[in-house]
Amino acid sequence: MSTPVWIVTLPGVMTLDLTGPAEALQLAQGHFSLRYIGPQESVITSTDMTISQIAPLPETLPAGSLLLLPGASDSQRWFATPQVEETCRWLMRLQPQIHSQAITLVCICSGALLAARARLLEGLQCTTHHDVLDRLRQAAPGALVKENRVFVEDRGVWTSAGITAGIDLALHLINRRCGSQVALDVAREMVVWFRRSGDDPQLSPWLRYRNHLHPAIHRAQDALLQQPEAGWTLPQLAARAHVSERHLARLFRLHLGISVRDYHEQLRLAIARQRLQQGEGAERAAQAAGFSSSRQLRRAHQRWADDQLTK
Repeated sequence: MSTPVWIVTLPGVMTLDLTGPAEALQLAQGHFSLRYIGPQESVITSTDMTISQIAPLPETLPAGSLLLLPGASDSQRWFATPQVEETCRWLMRLQPQIHSQAITLVCICSGALLAARARLLEGLQCTTHHDVLDRLRQAAPGALVKENRVFVEDRGVWTSAGITAGIDLALHLINRRCGSQVALDVAREMVVWFRRSGDDPQLSPWLRYRNHLHPAIHRAQDALLQQPEAGWTLPQLAARAHVSERHLARLFRLHLGISVRDYHEQLRLAIARQRLQQGEGAERAAQAAGFSSSRQLRRAHQRWADDQLTK
């Protein structure tokens, strides 16, 4: 028997917040049945696409349902509408079912703000897109808001980071409910080879440390990104950046808050995780990422995990 999935579809919905998880769940060999519900019959999405034949918000949902709340392209604008007020009142009526875990709540991106306004996140760990974390804290002061997470689960309530993180979360739910082979088949069908876990950062090292304008650092980063598995030395990178070794090390600390070595190691760890999630063994994944062995890979992973715990 398929699991009913109720997707709340509001004006201004972020198209990929809705279609990304929906496509993944639809491809899961009939394990899920999708229904689109909302306070009005037709809406325009963030990409000016019209979604019509939206069913009204039902009075109740059957036990075992998934209730999915996608985010909006401009949540400050689109979440200040009568339709959202009606939806939040409806969500509040479902609070007993959600808190008893009869219904599984799944919030994508700023959809967590809707759950917060309906008082569904109080006392729970949760996350959202990095741009609206502060607003989530204000909307749910009793929640434990986690930063830099792809998704978080607490007592049957799932919240995720922005946009494509909804696909990661949907694949994780498919894995939980249908098994790893079904999740792998869906990921392959969607050509999503890098399925992130909840503990992975929202911003990969490819993007996280590029928010600066210094050309010498960019030159060094470009070299590392072209061959992250190579055994780059500080003199080699300094030569590519056209600065001295000492100056390059100082620039990384000043502008990125990280050493050259640690930045390089984060790139390698990301590659190793990707290889492991594609099904490769630990030794092959470690060597493909430039580690000498799976043991060295485990040590590097543990070092970063310990570092995150101390922050």
